[in-house]
Amino acid sequence: MWLLDQWAERHILDAQKSGEFDNLPGTGEPLQLDDDAHIPEELRAGYRLLKNAGCLPPELAQRKEALELRDLLQSVRQDDPRYQELSRRLTLLELKLRQAGLNTDFLHGEYADRLIQKMNEG
Repeated sequence: MWLLDQWAERHILDAQKSGEFDNLPGTGEPLQLDDDAHIPEELRAGYRLLKNAGCLPPELAQRKEALELRDLLQSVRQDDPRYQELSRRLTLLELKLRQAGLNTDFLHGEYADRLIQKMNEG
């Protein structure tokens, strides 16, 4: 467990022991973990069914595949015959994602760099 996780867990346990979580609004009520307020009411049942069946929208499935290809490419040497095919497939998927209007910075680590920079500023 990371140091920050341990710190947070210790503070949560201390607060529980001192009773700081007692009598909070909603105590004993089930949590609503899925916020589907952004989905039109007539589509919610269908979306829930697809989600529970493990189906992803095409863009998310392509994003997942692109991440898997990127990870595979990092584990294959450039002189390996599979490298060119994996690289070609990744380039094609990145093009499809861009055509769908999705940002592909997640494939190049640029997002993580910007996030770290933003965190260091504040």
